[in-house]
Amino acid sequence: MVGGELVEQGGAKWGRRDGVAFDSGEWGEHNPGMAYQQISYDVADGVLTLTLDRPEQLNAFTTTMQNELIDACDRADADDSVRAIIVTGRGRGFCAGADLSGGPSTFDASARGRSTDISANRDGGGLLTLRFFELKKPIIAAINGPAVGVGITMTLAMDIRLASENARMGFVFARRGIVPEPSHRGAATGAGVGLDRARVQRPGSACGTAGALGAPA
Repeated sequence: MVGGELVEQGGAKWGRRDGVAFDSGEWGEHNPGMAYQQISYDVADGVLTLTLDRPEQLNAFTTTMQNELIDACDRADADDSVRAIIVTGRGRGFCAGADLSGGPSTFDASARGRSTDISANRDGGGLLTLRFFELKKPIIAAINGPAVGVGITMTLAMDIRLASENARMGFVFARRGIVPEPSHRGAATGAGVGLDRARVQRPGSACGTAGALGAPA
């Protein structure tokens, strides 16, 4: 597929943009040819453990990691032997947030060969959050160390978050003069006050935020 085009497969519409599934009402199918480089996928006794696997970089989040996690969700949803999912990090960190080793070009779409048309792009962390939210299996965050930026917001759409004594969490967006992805804001509302009170339809929904604040939906 090229760009944001939707294709028909098996009677359902779905798509991938730059290798990443995007929200078209249906997610893409697991790609059996994908060899994971930055996560590990291990199933034992019905439990899938997804391990963020860049320990020397404190498991900093990359587009590759994003693609692999979304594909792993597709794979887990299609596998009836997987009854629950745990996400954790290799080494002493859970996820240090976006990999900023690219310097100023980290968030420069043109420098990465991507379209600069905002309507043609979706934020990677938000896509992953939506995929976690729409999983058919319960998912648990086992936060074993520092979790910063997308490293903590990705957990907000998970069903349970468990933190070790070594966990450190940072929502550092405001310090950088930016806001979290819309998907994360809705998920944070649900995680903080409960889906029933938040009236969250899906992460990022306006009614979810309004309900949590006691405002008319």
